[in-house]
Amino acid sequence: MDKTVTIKENHVFRRMYSKAPSAVTPLLVVYCRRNRLGHNRLGVTVGAKLGGAVVRNRARRRLREVYRLAQPRMRQGYDVVVVARGRTAQAPWGKLTRAFDRACRQLGLLEEEGP
Repeated sequence: MDKTVTIKENHVFRRMYSKAPSAVTPLLVVYCRRNRLGHNRLGVTVGAKLGGAVVRNRARRRLREVYRLAQPRMRQGYDVVVVARGRTAQAPWGKLTRAFDRACRQLGLLEEEGP
């Protein structure tokens, strides 16, 4: 299993928030922007308002797993930042994956499936 390449630099997050298109759902917000690397990079943000460290880490793990499972269907060469919202940690798994897919579809990140 390949390890997900992550975004760690603050300036990349700031640029994504200011310039990248976004898709908003009740459970999460997804920002995406083309990079010149030929592969996708993931950044996950969970605010302190969401709860304590345990709750925030659970939300991070869930969002990383949603991304990992969607990765084979995604177009390559994008930076993707996922921001957790209030109900992310408690949301049922099916709703979370559908919300992520819907946001990626809005941004044109998912490969179009044939007939």
